[in-house]
Amino acid sequence: MKKAAGLFRSLMRTSIRTARQGAAVNKLVTAMLTPAPAPKRKAAAPRKPAASAASAAAAPGKWLTSHVESANARRVRFWLYLPQHMPEETIAQGLPLIVMLHGCHQTATQFAEGTRMNQWAERKGYAVLYPQQLVSNQAQRCWKWYDRATQEGGGDVPTIVAMIDKVAGAYAIDRSRIYVAGISAGAGMAHILALNHPQLFAAVGLHSGPVFGAGHSTVGALGVMQHGAASRAELAVEEVLARHTRFPGMPTILVQGEGDSVVRPINQLQLARQALALNGLAPGTPARITHKAQGSTSRHRAHRIDDYYAGRKLLLRVARIDALEHAWSGGDPALKFNDRAGPDATRMMLEFFARHRRQPG
Repeated sequence: MKKAAGLFRSLMRTSIRTARQGAAVNKLVTAMLTPAPAPKRKAAAPRKPAASAASAAAAPGKWLTSHVESANARRVRFWLYLPQHMPEETIAQGLPLIVMLHGCHQTATQFAEGTRMNQWAERKGYAVLYPQQLVSNQAQRCWKWYDRATQEGGGDVPTIVAMIDKVAGAYAIDRSRIYVAGISAGAGMAHILALNHPQLFAAVGLHSGPVFGAGHSTVGALGVMQHGAASRAELAVEEVLARHTRFPGMPTILVQGEGDSVVRPINQLQLARQALALNGLAPGTPARITHKAQGSTSRHRAHRIDDYYAGRKLLLRVARIDALEHAWSGGDPALKFNDRAGPDATRMMLEFFARHRRQPG
């Protein structure tokens, strides 16, 4: 990333005098947001098992696909996993639902495969929804977490909410147990969804995600990824709280690699401060170190987990993983943006989500 940082400084010193130059800069910076794209795979026909995600569909449940129309009348596709295993609680109350948002240069099916979320969802009895960003909306399939209008609840936010409503209307979904998670740009988008619709989501999981509320351009996005958002991080939270008559809090799990040079760890530090404020906890609230694994191996990296409570309720979990780069911890290394070594981020998120249920009203 030294080369990327040098390019960024050079771009910032260069005066952009024409629309053509501006377009070129945006293209360059967007391309720098993530590594090279994974090979494209053939997409499946609507409403049939997705042939492009054979290993994701290998779990014994149903693997379906459908779409909704966006505000500009474009068809935006999503995939859905419905588990075969139905715990007794689920039969009575409905399936909990996890919304999973992929990163740049990923598809929804590649994200399902890499995280192995469907296999874990089958064990635990969860439905999983995978929205997919349109190439026509963003050439690298990045969710536009840095866009000011999106941060305020516009952009792709209503489209993803429409997907949730469609799934919840068609299947027995427990609306008190809907969660949202993502990696990188997908984590940024997951956070935006949770903060604009706090009554819809019971908790949020952010892996290698940028701090909320800053950027506002592709050049600005790169600056946030490298350096965080400084005082803007606090102002963004104040704006969220001002938009809601009563913000109900948002339980949050943050997973970050200490070796990530794409979205640097400063973002997790600032996200943790945002989460404390959003959950009504003071900035100096002490953490409980609930796990500390020293010494990395090929199967398991050294890591530390800090928990923040309000009374007996866990509201924030911060997992810092030694030497992990910009990749899903414990994922399938056959796909890009996944690291074989644990701890398993999918398992950590499911365990955190299981503690939380959104109360009505």
